This record gives sequence, C-alpha cells and structure tokens, in this order.
Amino acid sequence: MNTQSSEFSELQATIDAIAQPGKGLLAADESSPTIAKRFKTIGVESTEENRRAWRTLLLGTAGLGEFVSGIILYEETLGQCADDGEPLPQLAARQGIVPGIKVDKGKIALAHASGDEITEGLDGLGERLQRYKQQGARFAKWRAVYNVSDTLPSRLAMEANAEGLARYAAICQEAGIVPIVEPEVLMDGDHSIERCAQVTEAVLHEVFHALHRHAVVLEHMLLKPSMVVAGKEHARQASVTAAAASTVTVLGRTVPPGVAGIFFLSGGQTPEEATAHLDAINRTGRRPWPLSFSYGRALQEPPLKVWRGQPGNVKAAQQALLMRARLNSAASLGRYDPEDETRGR
Repeated sequence: MNTQSSEFSELQATIDAIAQPGKGLLAADESSPTIAKRFKTIGVESTEENRRAWRTLLLGTAGLGEFVSGIILYEETLGQCADDGEPLPQLAARQGIVPGIKVDKGKIALAHASGDEITEGLDGLGERLQRYKQQGARFAKWRAVYNVSDTLPSRLAMEANAEGLARYAAICQEAGIVPIVEPEVLMDGDHSIERCAQVTEAVLHEVFHALHRHAVVLEHMLLKPSMVVAGKEHARQASVTAAAASTVTVLGRTVPPGVAGIFFLSGGQTPEEATAHLDAINRTGRRPWPLSFSYGRALQEPPLKVWRGQPGNVKAAQQALLMRARLNSAASLGRYDPEDETRGR
C-alpha cells in the first residue's frame, strides 16, 4: 500500500510540473532517420555530434522554461551531454523543464489489415523504463498512427492500437512514469474534415475503453491527440474556427474529464497554423482539461532554419525558438495575436 501511495505521489508531482497554465511540451524525440531528413533541408549531415549540438541548443535556450514545462527526448539524447559535460536531461531539469522519453519502437504494417499500421515496443518496456528513469526521465510517450480513407482505419487497427497504448500506459504508471498517450489520426490524404472527425471520435472511444480495461489512472496520464482537420490534399480546407469547433466537439464526446491534460500534436501543420488552431481551440469556451501544445516541427522548424549547423547562429536560433514557444504559450491561454508573428522579428 505504501508503495502504491509513493508511486501515486510521484506521478502526481510529475503531472503538476507538466500541466501548468501557459506551458506546453517541446517534442524533440525524432528518430535518427527523421532528424536526418530535417537536417538535409538545411544542408547539415546527421552525425551524432550534430544531433547533440542541435539538442543542446534547444535545451540550453535561456528562458525556455517560462513557456515549456516538459521535453520529449529520443533515447540517444538521454545519454548525451552539453559542451560543459552536463547531461542533457539535467540541463532541461535545471530550466524547470521535465525530461521525458519516447519509448515506442516505431510502426509496421498490421497483418491482415491492408493500409493499417501497428506500433511496436512493448517487449522489455518495464526494464527500459527503469533505466530511463535512472537517467532522469519522468514521463514517456507512445505514438499510434491511423491512416485515413473511406475504409481506413479498420476496426481491427483501432482495437489493436488502443490495446497497445493502454498496455504501455499501465506499464508506465507501475514504474512511476507518467504516460503520454498519442493516437495520431494522420493528415495525409484527401479526406474531409467530417471524415477526420468521424475517425478521431471512433479512435478516442476505443482508446479510453482500453485504458479503462487496463486500470490506467486518468488523473496520472496525458493525452496527445491530433486536431480535427481535413486531409492535406482535400480541396476544401476548413477555417481555423471550424477546425477548432470540430476538435473540441470530438474531445467533449470522448475524453473523460479526469484526464490531467491534453497536449496537441502539430501533425504537419505549419508553425503559424498550429499556433492559430491552438488559440482558436482555447477560445471555444471552458473545458474540463488544460488544452496546450506538444509540438515538434512546429516549434523546431524556425530555429532550425536559422541555425543551419553554424555555431555562430546558435543565439539567433535560440531566440527564434523562444519566440515560437512564447506565441504557443499565449495560444494555450487563448491570447495569441497573429500580429505578434511579425512584431517579434
């Protein structure tokens, strides 16, 4: 009983540190192939040293903790150090930013379900979490992806991915690690916003049924969903306010009020789109959960373009990151002013 009480207080302390008004998460958990693609756009080779330099730039941004409460790291980053030898998770913690870790092993095709995918990584997860915890991680993230068409995702894909997310979340809570549950309904394709809403609602219903079956404590988990938007190739893109209204409607129908916080993924939106959508969502009225951001590319793209692998550009790149974080902080409170996009430059 004492052990359970200790785990609960540990989980609650992490939730309290992350789910703070006006703060969100920086997703810096790109796999090596993904970060190689990002670096290629700026002409930088994806060596371990360049990846370390980039993540040191992010975590070493003075004042970032004012707008960012947690950072999701890739396994490689947990063991890396800043130029002065300080471990990167420790550098984050010193800024008041809680270190977290991506723990899934990526996606593969789901057998007997053409077009659907399933996420791997449950084997040995409990042991890995203990190691990550010793390295400073206090929360984790697991991503499931759902391709959308007239027939996708299948019922099988929704059930299988929900089960994986729930098993992961239960294992995390047993280890004293807060789980971020990320069911991403992909923007790829030409589906309408109505189809996205339909799929997102079905996916979230399935996820929360599975979480209940596995006795996951909702007050000690965070949800990282996609916003309800049309597919990238759809001829008619909904307005920002319409997308916000659809997103909030779906969440209200599916997410129990006990969930500690909702931190949206940006999912291929431009930095400006992701901020505008978050702001509109927070202007739709009072909701039972904090609604904030957990952005990767939408936070990193502007500073990455400034940095270009040059040590002399570090300070300017950090200012670009800080500006983007500040704008998203305002959006998470429903106080974003689009004119600030140019005012801060």
